[in-house]
Amino acid sequence: MGRRLRPQISPDEMSKSKNSDFTDRLNASADAKKLRLERAAEAKSAADSPAAAERRAAWSATRAARNDRVAERKAAKIASEAREAAARVAAHIAEAGAREAALKAERDAREAEYTDRIERQAALEAEQQAARDARYAARKARKRKGR
Repeated sequence: MGRRLRPQISPDEMSKSKNSDFTDRLNASADAKKLRLERAAEAKSAADSPAAAERRAAWSATRAARNDRVAERKAAKIASEAREAAARVAAHIAEAGAREAALKAERDAREAEYTDRIERQAALEAEQQAARDARYAARKARKRKGR
């Protein structure tokens, strides 16, 4: 496989441009510069025109209205979050109150049960003591009878 050779370009052909003459190139550069300046002047006059000022005013009003709507949404969101937080706090307080009431009721029930158990225990002990005393008295009475 042989290498493909590129067509050779002479140095004269390489240095050629569209405007081969120096003055033509200077004139083209000046024309391009003038065209750029004209376009910049047109853009500046278009920016200073009443229509452009009107567009800027309309854009500014639109931006202000958008900012107002954003601020209203933020305020509504903050108010909503505040209401939700207040509701959560109220629910938490109510839950804590209910929990405290349930604990108090449970404590009272335990105390009542404890008091009842102590009373039953005391009654049982008194009954057992009375039975013991009766047995003791009967034993004493048998001893005296037997003498």
